[in-house]
Amino acid sequence: MKDILSEIIAHKKEEVAEQKERLPLSELEKELARSSIPFYSLKAALENSKSGIIAEFKRRSPSKGWLFQTADVNEVAKAYASAGASALSVLTDEKYFGGTMDDLRQATGGVEIPVMRKEFIVDEYQLFEAKLSGASAVLLIAAAITREECKRFTELANQLQLEVLLELHDEGEVDHIGPLNRLVGINNRNLGSFVTDLQKSFRMADLLPREAVWISESGISDTRIVRELRETGYRGFLIGEYFMKSGNPGQSLKEFIEQVIRQDQ
Repeated sequence: MKDILSEIIAHKKEEVAEQKERLPLSELEKELARSSIPFYSLKAALENSKSGIIAEFKRRSPSKGWLFQTADVNEVAKAYASAGASALSVLTDEKYFGGTMDDLRQATGGVEIPVMRKEFIVDEYQLFEAKLSGASAVLLIAAAITREECKRFTELANQLQLEVLLELHDEGEVDHIGPLNRLVGINNRNLGSFVTDLQKSFRMADLLPREAVWISESGISDTRIVRELRETGYRGFLIGEYFMKSGNPGQSLKEFIEQVIRQDQ
């Protein structure tokens, strides 16, 4: 099967290079120096949450096509927050996921909970973009960057007051985890083939640092899986497709969280 991740990364590097020509990094740095941007801790939100749900705004995916093409990000973000989401994740890749930086700005401007920029980050420039758009966290995908880049991006993100969710896909990526990586995610979806295997989170649990907050990502649509993952040690659950394809993401999330909490009682 075609390796979708390699295609996305190659395109992303071209996209970032073009954006840097239009608006140099020095301009972003000046703008950031003039700005005061609120910060909400994703780690703290998950540690203090009864559900641990990171609700994702995602219009489409390369494997499923459009999930909710006409979704209004401002409306959905507020509905997610009202329904009890611990945090939000907003896709900003346009070509493959139908997202934009404006989606991120609208989401962060409308809620007072952590919002993570979900993106294929390959350059420091994207971290400055995320911070200026109001994000409190960013995703770093181990499969998309080297260990050295992971360390460098994580250090810069922390300097910019951005928390990092480091995403792993297999056992071979565990060596990307450094002392600053306090949020570690396991993506149950293979980004090369887009095949989902929920057992991946369970299989990799023994390899994850105990002091980190663990997050299971992709393919979750059953509250029983959330309970089992919680018992294994996971505190966060990134879910988007299940809510977005329902046509009413906020209501879908509300019902899901109510069921999660009932199970725990």
